[in-house]
Amino acid sequence: MGAYLNSKNPFGLFSDEAEAVYFIDKSGILDELIPIVTENGSMGKSNKYICITRPRRFGKTMAASMIAAFFGKGTDSRNLFQRLKIGRSEYFEDHLNQHHVIYISFNETPSNCKTYQQYIGRVEKRLRRDLQKAFPAVWAEAEEALWDILGDIYEQEGVRFIFVLDEWDYIFHRTFVKDRDKADFVEFLSNLLKGKSYVELAYMTGILPIAKYSSGSELNMFYEYTMISEEKYSEYFGFTQEEVDELYRRYQARGLEKEHVTKEGLQLWYDGYDTKSGKRIYNPRSVVAALTNNNMGNYWTSSGPYDEIFYYVRENVAAVRDELGLLTAGEAVFAKAREYAATAMNLNTKDEIFSAMVVYGFLNYDNGCVSIPNKELMDKFSDMIQKEPSLGYVHRLAKESRRMLEATRAGDTDTMAEILTCAHNTESPLLNYNNEAELTLIVNMVYLSARDEYRIEREDKAGVGYVDFIFFPIKRDGDCLVVELKVDHTPEEAIQQIKDRNYILKFEGKLGERVYYTGRILAVGIAYHKADKEHRCKVEVLREKMVTVHGAGDLT
Repeated sequence: MGAYLNSKNPFGLFSDEAEAVYFIDKSGILDELIPIVTENGSMGKSNKYICITRPRRFGKTMAASMIAAFFGKGTDSRNLFQRLKIGRSEYFEDHLNQHHVIYISFNETPSNCKTYQQYIGRVEKRLRRDLQKAFPAVWAEAEEALWDILGDIYEQEGVRFIFVLDEWDYIFHRTFVKDRDKADFVEFLSNLLKGKSYVELAYMTGILPIAKYSSGSELNMFYEYTMISEEKYSEYFGFTQEEVDELYRRYQARGLEKEHVTKEGLQLWYDGYDTKSGKRIYNPRSVVAALTNNNMGNYWTSSGPYDEIFYYVRENVAAVRDELGLLTAGEAVFAKAREYAATAMNLNTKDEIFSAMVVYGFLNYDNGCVSIPNKELMDKFSDMIQKEPSLGYVHRLAKESRRMLEATRAGDTDTMAEILTCAHNTESPLLNYNNEAELTLIVNMVYLSARDEYRIEREDKAGVGYVDFIFFPIKRDGDCLVVELKVDHTPEEAIQQIKDRNYILKFEGKLGERVYYTGRILAVGIAYHKADKEHRCKVEVLREKMVTVHGAGDLT
């Protein structure tokens, strides 16, 4: 009906998503919003201001368009919603297409936009035009503010509105927006929404929480729901394991001649985000792209190069360099992540830098620690540290990682020992070498490039006296590696432990499956001696070839 008021646009956006092969029904969120817009709802009217913040590509826009398409009068959406979960709600008929919805996507700008005044002027002009067309009996002066017009409509006709505002913080990242403009925009939203009887529900989405930009009481009526601090609504953004399993069944049902995506691959590449609810979630855009394209790849961050991550690091490289070494070694690092501190500017301290990276989805946050969530992001961090000399010893160690992998597969133990000795002689604070657990950090670093070809798992991350690694090749004919580390023992003892514990069984298929790996199996022993400060390495071929068979997977 209008550009913003009861627009057909959200219906078009959501219907396209709902018809897709890999659509996941998240309409349960509507059941949670309905009581808010019901006069006698159990929640009453106190919770009618909701702000959902998530990293980009986590389903915020799809949810916003779904909400507008369900409640709004712009399009008859019965055929779309009656087959979804919300179609079974007892309140379905009472609220389907029964509300006036104002849907604004704030990431749209005027052509050749140079100023905030042009930007906000477009929004005001289009919404004012919609209101005057829909309510011609309510006369308004041309210069009247939108909130005055909306107030008059409520007074004269008793009409209330649901506001669905997508990407509310978009303009804060635009170069043409000055500090004064940001304050004006917050004031605009406050005047439009706060304390207004015509507001039936205000549902807003963004990346950064409101507290970052609202200095005081302007938008304090909003309840903010973030990924790391609030459990409510968390199930509607991102994919759970159960949902990914369902999508994978649809993928297999396509009957592709050759499937290049596995469930294990999806988990390795795109899982790894913890929510306040305790559930781990996958990046939804990347999962859908991988299944659609029948190919594992870097989809979520493909819109920006590694510089997108370095943007935050470069503000104070010295403060985070050591932690980046730990993170890329697969460790979690303690950080005081504060979502309100995240911003694209003035990132000076380690906690501010990591806070921004958590909010934007580059790091996971759980139990007071940040970590790199999955291979998709690990690849980007790897690119960064291998290309940025400013990262010092972390950069130098990463640059050696390709040579370390090649030397290992070639059985060149002299080169392996040379690289490890070089790593030991850096200024790295990681290299106390008091036990094998500390040795693993540097080994992770010098095998960094191996992640391009392998899925690397820590067999016993917390073991006392030993820590070993299993390198599962991405290509079935690649060399399989078992790496065992020792301090003040010999590499021969490390390899003997690999044999005694029969780690090669890790490369066999589960019962009833075919053995997947057909390449060699290499046992790699790495030892460090405190007395002479020397590294010794040994590589032994345990199996030249693995034969693919049915059953548990016999090795020959």
